Amino acid sequence: MNKLFIVFVMFSCMIFAQKTYKKEYYENGNLKSEGWILNSEKTAYWKFYFSNGNIEKEGRFLNNKETKYWIFYNNKTQKIKEGHYRDGKKSKWWLFYDSKGQLSQKCQMEADKKEGYCFMYASKKLVSASKYKSGIKIKEWTDYASFYGDNDVNSIN
Repeated sequence: MNKLFIVFVMFSCMIFAQKTYKKEYYENGNLKSEGWILNSEKTAYWKFYFSNGNIEKEGRFLNNKETKYWIFYNNKTQKIKEGHYRDGKKSKWWLFYDSKGQLSQKCQMEADKKEGYCFMYASKKLVSASKYKSGIKIKEWTDYASFYGDNDVNSIN
């Protein structure tokens, strides 16, 4: 009897916890967002759009929070940033792009703050590096020799 009850409860949960695909629209009829819902929460892959119809951002959710890799665009579909989320907060490496679509920064993040190294680029060339702790800059280098002298470059992942 106990095993039958457990099977019934598990089967009931599977029926009521179905993943559904949801789309939302702007008043002008353009798609605003689309993605998967599970138990009234965003889950799996989602896309969001500007009112002009161009993509704004795309990535995954878990328990209604951003997770894994996300990409963000300006309203002309040019990539402006991309990186990882963990539990709804920026983590790991993030890439930031300038108005020409060129890489301008590559930074390590943790809990939405710079945590670790941040490299700055201009015209596709590395121009400086900084080190952050809890979002506060603790060191900056403007030449290769001093950066390499102070750091084990092989340990930067």
